[in-house]
Formats: sequence, C-alpha cells, structure tokens
Amino acid sequence: MIALGLVHVIERHSDELAAELIAKLETSSRTADLRKVPVEELRREIQEILRHLGEWLLIKTGHDIKQRYFEIGGRRASQRVALSDLCWALALTKGHLWEFLQRHGVMGSPIEIYGEMELLRLLDQFFDRALCFAAEGYEQYVPSRNGSDGHVREAKKAIR
Repeated sequence: MIALGLVHVIERHSDELAAELIAKLETSSRTADLRKVPVEELRREIQEILRHLGEWLLIKTGHDIKQRYFEIGGRRASQRVALSDLCWALALTKGHLWEFLQRHGVMGSPIEIYGEMELLRLLDQFFDRALCFAAEGYEQYVPSRNGSDGHVREAKKAIR
C-alpha cells in the first residue's frame, strides 16, 4: 500500500505527536473538560493509537474500533467530560495528524500524491468511526446513571 510509508512516519514520531497534541488539548477552549482526565491517561491513549496507526487503519476491523472508542466514550462520560469536548478532541487529533503530514510531506510525484490522498481517506474513515462510536459509548453511559444526577437532566436545565 502506497500510504504505508506515511503511516510509519507517524508511528515513528508518535511520542512527539502525542506531546504536541496534549498541549493543544490543554490550551483549547473547546476541550476544557478534558482537563478532568489525567494527563497520563490521555497520553497513553493517544500514543497507543499513534504507535499502532497502521494496524488501526489497515488491520483492525470496525468492531475493534467500536470496542475501543465505545469504551473511551463511556469513560469520558463517567469523568463528566462534555460530549462536545470529546468530539472536538477527536477532530483536533485528526487535524493535528494532517498538519504533521503537511510538515513532513515530501510529495511530488503523482504516485506520492495518491499515497497521501489514500492515507487521508483512511484517516477520515477511522476518525469518523471513532467519533461515532465514542458518542455511542458516551450516550450508553449517560442513560444508565440515576436521572437525578445524570448529564441529561443537567443539559435539560441548561436549555431552560
């Protein structure tokens, strides 16, 4: 696969990428609730994905992605991270990878450009699934909680 070389570049720079991404998440007003999550937990989760990005994009199934992100969504709900902050975190992650590829891209030939486009398509597909499954996991957690202290009730109060 043409995009495999680009995936290996991301995997080799996973520690650097994770550190930069955590800094973005910590300073973004859109992800303020993520400060409720221990930094080491975030770092482990980000590094686990980035270090094994090739597996996540090429080998792991939709079921694997569902399992992983459904669990993350539920955990973020239990940590009282707003769903919108979780969604923005995933969007920032995808954007950060695109920026990295632009900084390190040495694309020139049509085949290289095709490889980058192929990788971007795979990243889009992965992050779209991750986002949806994380939201499902989040929503699954919320109704299972006592309605008197659940996020649903708080959200309804905020709307009024």
